Amino acid sequence: MKAVTWQGRRDVRVETVPDPTIKEPTDAVVRITSSGLCGSDLHLYEVLTPFMTPGDILGHEPMGIVEETGSQVPGLKAGDRVVMPFQIACGHCFMCTTGLPTQCENTQVKEHGMGAALFGYTELYGRVPGAQAEYLRVPQAQYGPIKVPEGPADDRFVYLSDVLPTAWQAVRYADVPKDGSLVVLGLGPIGDMACRIALLQGTGTVIGVDLVPERLERARARGVEVHDLSAYDHQSDLVDAIRSRTGGRGPDAVIDAVGTEAHGSPVGRTAQQAASLLPKAWSQRLAEKTGGADRLAALKLAIALVRRGGTVSLSGIYGGMASPLPLLTLFDKQIQLRMGQANVRRWVDDILPLLTDDDPLGVDDFATHHVPLEDAPNAYEIFQQKKDGAVKILMHP
Repeated sequence: MKAVTWQGRRDVRVETVPDPTIKEPTDAVVRITSSGLCGSDLHLYEVLTPFMTPGDILGHEPMGIVEETGSQVPGLKAGDRVVMPFQIACGHCFMCTTGLPTQCENTQVKEHGMGAALFGYTELYGRVPGAQAEYLRVPQAQYGPIKVPEGPADDRFVYLSDVLPTAWQAVRYADVPKDGSLVVLGLGPIGDMACRIALLQGTGTVIGVDLVPERLERARARGVEVHDLSAYDHQSDLVDAIRSRTGGRGPDAVIDAVGTEAHGSPVGRTAQQAASLLPKAWSQRLAEKTGGADRLAALKLAIALVRRGGTVSLSGIYGGMASPLPLLTLFDKQIQLRMGQANVRRWVDDILPLLTDDDPLGVDDFATHHVPLEDAPNAYEIFQQKKDGAVKILMHP
């Protein structure tokens, strides 16, 4: 089959690899019809390269048609249309039954001290072959795949794999009071969708911050008040402008939907790039020490913006193990900080009723680009460089 493989920093290629097969009775094999390109994939493209191996298959936002199932996969059969959550979870351990499938006790990558295995996401998360491919082996298929109706285009449901539950959890974790105020930093796919969800749920004031014109315009068109980061000479000017819109205190909550790709952190960027250029064993050790210092501009801005006693909801991914946090400010402002990979299955029942013909979240036209799988190298490039208005890209084998 054809698959998108990682070959090095900023080097992805479409190659022929062996077809996946059933290895465990709880496996399924799915023919992929759509697979998303995620901001998290860009971390593998440039930042988390010390934990990648040439030939790794990328991608973790898939949907498709079941081709085959193992003997212990009840309720799923060949021909079913399914969306796969990006994490792999059993559904019956303590963590899964308490709503935390990202911490599944049966798929935790214990040798690295990490949570549940993820599709297409480094050896830290199990090095499971990913979904930017023609076919995907799905472990723990007795729980993971989400059956969806026939009929509507893939765009209606594919975001159940990551974008929708990640944005939904970000808003839930933000815990904005009724008629309260929310700032969303970063208007890529997750930030954009978080704004839509917050507005749909009746949040009084939703403010989005970015510096990419196309992303600002998308959010503005949905009724979000937007601020162009590049229009302010100093961060304090942006903080003052938003405080003036939120009772002089700052917003009740801030969602950091940026993570380690934040602009304005040259030292962190240099350390990450240096780590990616060393031999693998050295680079992994450096990534766990000085090279593990994230670019924290977005998180520090969130801490500066949020009102005292407010909440920072962190959905953007940070990979550093040596990142200094302003703990004095967090403590002094009595800030609540919530974070973590989205627990996809926990939120699906809440989200599915919104994927109706009325399309209140605008999923049908959420993607800016639909491309064949063969165009993956160019798709990664334009998404990483924010060119051609690329906000959300779907690949189709």
